[in-house]
Amino acid sequence: MSGRKDFLSQQAPENYVAGLGRGATGFTTRSDLGPAREGPSEDQIKEALAKRAAQLGAPTPSAYGAVEKKEEEDDDERFQDPENEVGLFATGAYDRDDDEADRIYQDIDERMDRRRKIRRLVPFLPRAPSLSSTSACEAYGLSSPPLRKQITDLNPFAHREAREKQERDEYEAKNPKIQQQFADLKRSLGSVTDEQWQNIPEVGDLTGKNRRTKQNSKQRFYAVPDSVIAGARNSTEFDTSVSDGAQTNGSGLDNLDGTMTNFADIGAARDKVLQVNLDKAAMGSAEANSGSASTIDPKGYLTSLAKTDLRSKDFDIGDVKRVESLLQSVIRTNSRHPPGYIALARLHELAGKPVKARDVMSQCCTLNPHSEDGWLENIRLNEGHNAKVIAAAAVKENPQSTRLWTRATELETDQQSKKRVLRRALDLLPKSVVLWKQLVQLSQDESEARLLLSKACSEIPASIELHLALARIVETVDEARKVLNTCRRANPKNAEVWIAATRLEEQVGSKNTSNIMKRGVQSLANENAMLKREEWIEQAEKCEEEGAVLTGQCIIKETLSYGLDEDDDRKKLFMEDAQASISRGRYEIARAIYAYILRIWPTSKSAWEASANLEKVHGKREDLWNVLEKAVEAVPQADDLWIQYANEKYQSGDVDGARIVLGKAFNQSPSENIYLEAINLEAKNGQIDQARELLQQARQEAGTDRVWIKSVAFARTHPESNETNSSIALDLVNQALQLYPSNWKLWAQKAQIYTTLSLLPQAREAYTTGTRANPKSVTLWLLLSRLEEMQAGSVVKARSVLDRAKAQNPKNERLWLESVRLERRAGNVTAAKNLMARALQPGECHKSGMLWSERIWHLEPRTQRKPLSLEAVKVVESDPTLFVTVARVFWAERKLEKAVTWFEKAILLDSDVGDTWAWYWKFLEMHGGEEKRADVLEKLRLAEPRHGEAWAAVRKGVGREGWGVERVLEEVVRGLE
Repeated sequence: MSGRKDFLSQQAPENYVAGLGRGATGFTTRSDLGPAREGPSEDQIKEALAKRAAQLGAPTPSAYGAVEKKEEEDDDERFQDPENEVGLFATGAYDRDDDEADRIYQDIDERMDRRRKIRRLVPFLPRAPSLSSTSACEAYGLSSPPLRKQITDLNPFAHREAREKQERDEYEAKNPKIQQQFADLKRSLGSVTDEQWQNIPEVGDLTGKNRRTKQNSKQRFYAVPDSVIAGARNSTEFDTSVSDGAQTNGSGLDNLDGTMTNFADIGAARDKVLQVNLDKAAMGSAEANSGSASTIDPKGYLTSLAKTDLRSKDFDIGDVKRVESLLQSVIRTNSRHPPGYIALARLHELAGKPVKARDVMSQCCTLNPHSEDGWLENIRLNEGHNAKVIAAAAVKENPQSTRLWTRATELETDQQSKKRVLRRALDLLPKSVVLWKQLVQLSQDESEARLLLSKACSEIPASIELHLALARIVETVDEARKVLNTCRRANPKNAEVWIAATRLEEQVGSKNTSNIMKRGVQSLANENAMLKREEWIEQAEKCEEEGAVLTGQCIIKETLSYGLDEDDDRKKLFMEDAQASISRGRYEIARAIYAYILRIWPTSKSAWEASANLEKVHGKREDLWNVLEKAVEAVPQADDLWIQYANEKYQSGDVDGARIVLGKAFNQSPSENIYLEAINLEAKNGQIDQARELLQQARQEAGTDRVWIKSVAFARTHPESNETNSSIALDLVNQALQLYPSNWKLWAQKAQIYTTLSLLPQAREAYTTGTRANPKSVTLWLLLSRLEEMQAGSVVKARSVLDRAKAQNPKNERLWLESVRLERRAGNVTAAKNLMARALQPGECHKSGMLWSERIWHLEPRTQRKPLSLEAVKVVESDPTLFVTVARVFWAERKLEKAVTWFEKAILLDSDVGDTWAWYWKFLEMHGGEEKRADVLEKLRLAEPRHGEAWAAVRKGVGREGWGVERVLEEVVRGLE
C-alpha cells in the first residue's frame, strides 16, 4: 500500500498561486478594465533578490539598490505573500553575470528616466512684456527679470507620473472593483451573532461529491458469464459422489463447474419481454386511433399516492436532520407562520417522534390561536380525550370556523353528543349550510328532518341544496311546488331550480313538463344566466342517469340550439353531440337530439340513417320499424332506407311485409338498387321465375352495369336447363360487354364461364382483353396469373403476368403478395424472401399488414414470429390483418387471454373484414364458452361483414348469393388452415 497522499491532500509547491497558469488570479469585468492584480512593488523585488542570494550563498546583488537584510528582520514564511511571483526562479543559480546584467538594466532604466525629465522642459519663446504685468511688478517693488525658459517641474500636475496617477485614481473611483463594492457587506459581518451564524444551513461537500461522481463514471462493469458465477459458488463445496461419464473427454473438464444453461428459462424471459413490447405497441396504436395519448388516471394516481405508507426507515437520518434544521430556522425567523410548524410536526411524525410533533403543534397553537390549519393538525396528532380538549380550545378561539366545528363533531362517538355540538355550532353559525346538512343527516325521524330543513331554509333562503332536499321530503306535491317557488324567487339566476320543478312535474305525471322547462329557459335568458350548450347536455344526461328521461328530453328540446347562428353548421354539430351521448351510454338523450335534428331537417338522409342505426343497435325492433317507416315517408327517393326497411322485415321473418315495402319503393323510385333487392328477395325465397322476370324488366328499364352483372350471375346459378346454362350466360355477358367494355367484372365473368367449359385459350383471351381494356384492375391481373399457374401449369407465364401488372399498378400490396405466394407455391423460398424484402422497402409497401402477416407466418422460422410481430406493429400501427396474425401467434403459444385481446382489437379496428370474424370464431370453437360465442355471433349479425380475402371468396361464389352471415362464417372457418 503506497503512503503517498492523494492530490488534493498534498502540500502545495513553493510559490504556488492557484489558477495562475490559466490566468485566474483575478477577473476583469466591464467596470474594471485594468489588471485584476498589480505586479510586485520595488521593495518586494529588492527583498526577493536579497533572499535568493542568501539561499544560494552568493553576495548580495547591488542592482536596484538591494541590500542585505538583517537576520532579525528576516520574515517568516508564513508572513510571505503566497501570490508574490518574484520567487518564481528562486531555485536557479545567481552568479556574477546575473548581477552585472541587473546593474546594466538598472543603468538603462536610470538613463531613460533622465531622458524623460529632459523632455518635460518646454522651450519658452521671449516676447515683450505687457504693460499691465510690468506695472504691476513695479507697483509692488518687484523686478521682472527676463525668462528664457519655463520649468514645468514646478507645477506638480505637469509631471507625467502625477497625471497618470490622477487619471488612475479618478478611474478607480468611478469603476470600483468587486471587492471594494462588497467591502461594506464584509464589515457588516462583524455584527452577526453566534446564533444567527449557527442557523445558516450547510450546503454540503460539493467538491467531494463531484469527485466521487467522476470516479464512479470512470468505473466500468462487464457482464460475467454464468459459468464464472456458478464456478465461484461451487468452489468451496465438496462432492463425495462419483458421477458416471465424468471423464467423457478424458480430461475431466466437461462439467467441472457443475453449471447447466437453462434455455427454457431464457426463452420464457425473452417471450415475456416481447409480449410486454407488443402490448405497449398496441396501446400506442390504439391511442393514435382514439386521438388521445394519455393513459394516466389522475384520480387513481393521487389515490395511490395517498395510500403510500411512508416510514422512517425509508429516509436517511442525515436528510431528516438537515430538513429539521431548515424548518427550525423557518419557525424561528417567522413564528407566526403555521405551515412551518405543521411541516416540522409531520417531519417528527415521519421520523417516529409523535411526542415531539405534539409539542411543536402545541407551540404553534399558542403563538397562532386563530389558525384553523394549526388547530386541525394538533387535533389530528392527539387522540381521545386530549383531542376533545384541544378541539374545545380551538372552537373557543375560532367560534366562526366551520371546519373546526365539523372536526369537533367527528370526535364525538354517540349521536346525541354530535347533535349537541352541531346545535351549539349553529347558534354561532346559523348561515352554515354544511352544519345544517350534518344535523339533518343525524336526524333519524323524517318529521324532525323536515322541521330542521324548514328552519335551515328560513335561515339561508339562497341555499338551493337545502330547498331541494326539503322539496323531496315534504308530504304533498303542492308543498313541494311551494318550496321550489320560494327557492326560485330567492335564486332567479339558477337553472337547478327549474330542472327540479320539471322533474317534479314528470314524477307526478303532469303534461305541463315541457312548458315548465320552456318558462325556465326564458326566465334564465332574461336574467342573462343561461348555461352553455355543453352544460345543458350534461344536465340532460344527468337526468337520464337518475331516471328523469322526459326532463332530459325537454332540456334538449329547449336548449340544443341556444347560442348558435343560422349560418353555423348546426347539423354537423348536433350529429356530433348525439354520437358523444351514444358513446357515454345516454341513448335517450341521443334519441332526443336526433328527433330535434329531424324536426329542423326532415329530409336529411344521414340523420334518418343515424337514428335507424341507433334503434338497430340499442333499441327494439318495433322502434326501428317506426323510424324506418317515417324515414321512407320523409325521403322517398332514398333507396338505402327502403332496402334497409325491407331487409329488417325479411330478417324478422315477415317476407310479405318485405315485398310490400319493395312494392312501395317501386312506386316511388324504380332504381337499380330496388330491382336488385327485389331480385335477391325472390331468389332467397325460391321464386326463380319471378326473379328472372324482374331481371329482364330491370335490364330494359334500368340497364346499368350492375344489373347486367347480376343477370349473368343469376343465369350461371339458376339455369333454365342444363344444356343452355353456359350459353345463356355467355350470351348475356357478350351483350353487356357491348354496352360496358371497360367493366372488369364482366370480363372476369366471361373468362370464368370459359374456364368452367375448360376452354383455357378463350379464358386467357378474355382476361388479356380485359386487362387491356382496364389495366388498373388488379383483380383481373390476379385471375389471369392464377389461370396460368393453376390451369396451364406455367409458373413463368404467371410470373410475367404479375410483373406486367406491377408495372401498370406500382406499389400495390395485393400484387406483391401474389408474387411472393407464387414463388412460395413453386418451392422458391429464397426468391419469395427476396420479393418480400423488396416489397417491404420504405418506397414500396412497408406499411402493408397483409405482407407483414405473410412474412411472419410463412417466410420466417417459428422462433422469429413474435419479434417480427413487434416490429410489424411498430411500423404498420393499425391493420386488422396484422392484429389477427399477432393473435394467432399468441394462440399458437397458448397465451389465450392475449389472443382474445388482439382478436377483439382487430374487430374494433374494422368490423367489415370477415376473415377476422372467421379466425376469432375458430378460436372460440376451441377455447370459448357458449355465452361468449353467442355474444360474438350477435355482433357478427349486426356488423354484416362484406370484405376479406377468404370471406369474399365464399360469399361471392357461384350459387351462394342467398347465404346468410352464419352460413358464410361456417364455410370460411372450415376452409381456414
